[in-house]
Amino acid sequence: MIRMIFVLFLTFLTMKTFAAETDLYNFSWLDKDKEIYVLQNRKFKKVNRFYVSGGFGKTLSGAFVDSTSLQLRAGYFFHEEWGAEFIYASNSGEENDTAASVRNSNGGGSGSIPFRRIVNDYIGAMALWSPFYSKINTFNSIVYVDWIFGLGFAKLNETNNGPEVRAGSPNPGLTVDESHTGLMWNVSSKFYVNTSWSVRADINGILYQAAPAREAGSESDQLYSNIDLTFSVQFDI
Repeated sequence: MIRMIFVLFLTFLTMKTFAAETDLYNFSWLDKDKEIYVLQNRKFKKVNRFYVSGGFGKTLSGAFVDSTSLQLRAGYFFHEEWGAEFIYASNSGEENDTAASVRNSNGGGSGSIPFRRIVNDYIGAMALWSPFYSKINTFNSIVYVDWIFGLGFAKLNETNNGPEVRAGSPNPGLTVDESHTGLMWNVSSKFYVNTSWSVRADINGILYQAAPAREAGSESDQLYSNIDLTFSVQFDI
């Protein structure tokens, strides 16, 4: 019974103990120059800092297209958890082997015509939210990671072969350029190297409405998406 009361007493004291981000523990047996921070502490701060980044990646969407993306980003965090970011991406794509196999599905080059959109570039702006961060201990080194989510709007320019599909005869030269405004989202992991440099991995998507390769009686737009996976180097000012 006494042991149970003692355990309940310790539990009550533990429930009353809170650790703030600025709290730290001083251990007398350590070097005086060393400080042990609680888990909540952020070693690298984002608030009131501008940044620029450049990266390269691959487009994950589009069954008939292989595409790469070169991205430039600039942003600012006015709060540790909230910021804004501008992005410009230049994409380069072409029909892949899947599209070629569809075109040659009958063996003589007179198969079906795959409808594809090749994104040329896009520009957009997002609000950023960064509520989570991690400390990863690996090989006796601590890696600091911020998790960032973005939501905003973008203008996308693409080239599609709608005229070729509507003509009903294979002619890859029958294309049209179109521009669309869509909803842009972003998920990012930021790995800190030091206070100025970091490495980012981003999944960036744009959801937009556009006309399909219209068939008779089809007049409504459809939803399309462009998703890019990129890796970049970031410099915080």
